[in-house]
Parts: sequence; structure tokens; C-alpha cells
Amino acid sequence: MKKTLLATACLALGAYSQTSLADLSVAIAGPMTGQYASVGDQIRRGAELAIADINARGGVLGEKLKLEVGDDACDPKQAVSVANTMVNKNIVFMHGHWCSSSTIPASEVYNEADIPMATVSTNPQVTERGLNNIFRIMGRDDQQGLVAGGYIADHFKGKKVAVVDDKSAYGKGLADEMAKAVEAKGVKPTLRESITAGEKDYSGLVTKLKQAGVEVMAYGGYHTEVALILRQAQAAGLKLTVMSGDTMTNSELVTAAGPAADNVLFTFSPDPRKNPDAAPVVEKFRAAKVEPEGYVLYAYAALQLFEQAANGARSTKYADLEKALRNGSFKTVIGDLSFDAKGDQKAPGFVVYRWQGGQYDYAR
Repeated sequence: MKKTLLATACLALGAYSQTSLADLSVAIAGPMTGQYASVGDQIRRGAELAIADINARGGVLGEKLKLEVGDDACDPKQAVSVANTMVNKNIVFMHGHWCSSSTIPASEVYNEADIPMATVSTNPQVTERGLNNIFRIMGRDDQQGLVAGGYIADHFKGKKVAVVDDKSAYGKGLADEMAKAVEAKGVKPTLRESITAGEKDYSGLVTKLKQAGVEVMAYGGYHTEVALILRQAQAAGLKLTVMSGDTMTNSELVTAAGPAADNVLFTFSPDPRKNPDAAPVVEKFRAAKVEPEGYVLYAYAALQLFEQAANGARSTKYADLEKALRNGSFKTVIGDLSFDAKGDQKAPGFVVYRWQGGQYDYAR
């Protein structure tokens, strides 16, 4: 009888120990497969190093972090499925998704389940719906559209401008904002067009641009389509400058477009690789043969955000985390972060970059 009681007590103690030492599950989600998989790879690499560094410091509140990875392929329905899977895995924090069209429906699932999330999705509707669980660690399309449109109006005076989007939540939203910005400066777009993402031939669009004498295309969408449009424009003898947004940070653009990539300008936050506070992390990535371009450091920063909020709140409960994120100020590799009542950054910033010789840097 005593042996039975002792065995039962040991089992109970063992179960308690396993629970108390259980990993905290956090997650990332984005296009891990599909035409934007290279972005998913950036997000994964940033998150993996952040998790390793946090765990090397002892984890969060004495518990190690375990990373869950969700693949939405930038498909809204798949994003909702991923979100439900993550809820069932009892994650305490999400960094995702990437495409605004995925983030918007998925965020409803996380909000219902009381899971806080950081995101780089830029469509204004991400934070305009009154959800309390979302914290955007990048600026919005109405902010970057203003910068991009202003640059076009100021630097391409007298040039004919077309505004084109890919019909996605991100692409159309950004294109509309660029159109507003150029019109506010007295430039009326010569053409306003939409394309379907993923097609293999945009020669019809190129023909329209050439016939209308367009020299600058303000584009809302992703790098894959821009690369193809530029190649087909070059083949048609059309010298076309493209102004777009943050999705143009991907070096796949250079691989796919070749030298024509030098005609691409885009808006993005100030380069975090140049942030002195990020230097040790940048050095780690480069030592591992990973260039921390695009969204790599944003994923790293998202996990820093969770670490600091949880440690500051001394809790991973949703109410405590949400309050800490809402009211706190956080030091990350992408700079200091703090959020307004909507969950937007209090001090966002966009600058204009240009691809040149396979690298991007601030436009002159």
C-alpha cells in the first residue's frame, strides 16, 4: 500500500515537474511555400536565431521557448487554418502573417483566442478594426504611400506616371495611397491598371504603358510580378522606372529581373542593419552566411518584443501581455518600439531605397 502511495506521489510530482518546466510555444506564420517562400525563409531565420538567443539567456520567466511554424502560402483560407492550428497548439504569441490578406482574417482567430500578435503587414485595416491583440512593428500603407508618391512627384517632374496594383489587400491599398499622394502634388496618373498576380505574361500591360508613353510605374504588389514586368518592358524597348513598397526588399527581385532591377525604387523602414544596437546580431547572421535583409531582423525583433513584454509583466497571460505591449517601450534590433491605442507604432518611418548592382541602399 505504501509503495502504491509512494509511486502515485512520484508520478504526480513528475507530472508537476514536467508541467512547470514545459516549453512556452510561440509561433511565426507566413509564406513558407509558394512564390513568396523566400520571404517565409527570412522570417524563419530571424525567428530561429531570436529563439536561440532568448533560450541561451534562460528563456522567458524561466521557461524555454519552442517555435511553431505555420505556412499560409499567402492564401487567406490557409491562413485561417494555420491560425486555428496554432490556437490548438496553445501558443502564447504569434508573429505573422505577412500578406495583409492573410493577416486580416487570421488575426480574428487569434483575437478570439486571446493570443497577442506582432505583424509587419502594412494594410491600414490590419489595425483599424478595433482588435486589441495586434501590434504592428512596421508602418502603414497610408504612410509609405505618402512617401513613395511624394518622391515620384518631386523627382520625376514632367514624366508620365501609371499606377498599377495586383488586386491584393496589400497591393491595392498601397497603390491607392500612392495615387492619392501624387495627385495631391498635382500629378494626374496617365493610367490606373490592375493585374492578376502569378500570371506568366504581362505583355498586355507593357503594351499599354508603352503606348501611353509611361516612364514611371507606381506599383502595389510583390517582387515576383515586378521582375517579370521589367523583363518584358526591357524586351519591348520600354525604359520603365518602378516605385513600390516594402516587399521589394527581396534579393530574388535581382535574380529574376537582372540588371533591370536597378530601375526599382521602393519604400521601407530605415535599414535596421545600420542600427548600431543591432550590430552584434547582424554579425551573428553574417557569420552564419545569412544576410539579414528584408524581414529577417523584423522577425528577430518580434520575439524580442514578446520576451521583454512577458518578463516585464512577469506573466504570459493574455491580459498581462496585452497591457504590457500597449503601455511599454521596447528596445529591439529594428529600434525602439511603442504602440498607440490601435496597435500601430507611435513613431513609424519610411525612406526611399534604390536597387543598384544587386544591393539596395538609400536613394539619393
